[in-house]
Amino acid sequence: MTEYLWGHNRRFNAYSNYFKRTFGERVQKVTIDAGFTCPNRDGTKGEGGCTYCNNDAFNPSYCMPEKTVKQQIIEGIEFHEKRYRRANKFLAYFQAYSNTYAPIEKLKEIYNQALQIDGIAGIVIGTRPDCIDDEKLEYFKSLSEKYYVILEYGIESCNNQTLKNINRGHTFEDAIAALEKTKKYGLKAGAHFIFGLPGESKEYLLQQAKTISKLPLDTVKFHQLQIIKGTAMEQDYIKNPEKYQFFELSEYIEFFIKFLEQLNPNFVVERFAGEVPPRFLSGPGWGLIRNDQILNKFEKRLAELDTWQGKFYK
Repeated sequence: MTEYLWGHNRRFNAYSNYFKRTFGERVQKVTIDAGFTCPNRDGTKGEGGCTYCNNDAFNPSYCMPEKTVKQQIIEGIEFHEKRYRRANKFLAYFQAYSNTYAPIEKLKEIYNQALQIDGIAGIVIGTRPDCIDDEKLEYFKSLSEKYYVILEYGIESCNNQTLKNINRGHTFEDAIAALEKTKKYGLKAGAHFIFGLPGESKEYLLQQAKTISKLPLDTVKFHQLQIIKGTAMEQDYIKNPEKYQFFELSEYIEFFIKFLEQLNPNFVVERFAGEVPPRFLSGPGWGLIRNDQILNKFEKRLAELDTWQGKFYK
């Protein structure tokens, strides 16, 4: 096994252990909605946004753009201090929409405000590959000299036709260019991918492991496809259900283990499945099972198979 590479005996490069290595203690994310939009929403590249997207499905109750960034962070820290009493440090997680899609002065105002709050050790910035440039990266580089900074790019698929179908408004080549530029500035980079988008078979997704493993990434997030109420994808699913195939939970665990075996072991796996409140779910789901329960099943199965992240990575 490769536990020596990660410094722990879990069978994958786990996010929680990565933070303990980085900070020496538990660190918790505080989600913030700073009121950004996206170029595929405001007409710059398209309208309607990504077909699967409804930010209400994952924003916590305290997270509202009507509140200031400072207010959201303070309420978020209070929320997490009650729920996760071991956390003393926090990362301001700018999750909703594209959090670099604004002039540099606006970004400085928002991020400097967040980093001045006691307990905030850094920022996690969710954005798109086409919403970054040298001026912004230079600013984030300056912040990274004192704080933890990572840019998380929504990539979703390596297939340009799929990206077009879900109205992303960028190509996979755009994603590669953004990641390479981010690394040029010495910044940490993460990426998000969705498994099960229409037209992508399990066999194709397993092949993506090799492509993804070559990207200049520090962290990765994977989610199974879920149909969220109020999205364009929900309407398409209602009209064309035959286009969609969903993973059963046990099937997904077996699939993801095969994927993980081929994945670059240096990548920190932040998440391998998504959890949406049942009230937001339109298509098939996995019931009321929580992510920590899924993680337990996943790690138990890894042990049963005596396998691990990167076992067949070349």
